[in-house]
Amino acid sequence: MPHEDPPPSGKKVRVRDVPMIVVMGVSGSGKTTVGTRLADILGVEYADGDDFHPPANVAKMAAGTPLDDADRAPWLDALAAWMAGRSGKGAVVTCSALKRIYRDRLRVSAPHAFFLHLDVPRQELERRMAGRGGHFMPPSLLDSQLATLERLAADERGDTLDATRPPEDVIRDAVAALKR
Repeated sequence: MPHEDPPPSGKKVRVRDVPMIVVMGVSGSGKTTVGTRLADILGVEYADGDDFHPPANVAKMAAGTPLDDADRAPWLDALAAWMAGRSGKGAVVTCSALKRIYRDRLRVSAPHAFFLHLDVPRQELERRMAGRGGHFMPPSLLDSQLATLERLAADERGDTLDATRPPEDVIRDAVAALKR
């Protein structure tokens, strides 16, 4: 398929049968920036996975304690329920989706979900996280996220994008990946 630039803000792109798109990656990778813009371009609903965390998870992370699989279970269930409610409509959700088992859990509600992994080197992630304020995720948790991250496997529907580039370049590549 031809490689197309995303349209100017406010213009929609037609991607046949827009699936449920999960923009994934560790904290600081640009999920919210890419996810909100991608949803706007595609004309679909957007949700930020951070909004689905129970208060106990937010408090734990804000205190600098990494989440474990048990902590993530109710969060993943809430995300899966949101995704199931949009079946057949297409939507974009941002979610770290660090492990294959987490992505598999989301696929139960959205079997055709397309995962866009935003890949960013550690040094750049540290720079980004240090420069943002008002987020509950402290930079001290970056190590645990990177240690937990399992990259997309060859049999998973999705693509890995270099998210060190300007957001518009990443979004252009995301749209092209969806058209393939």
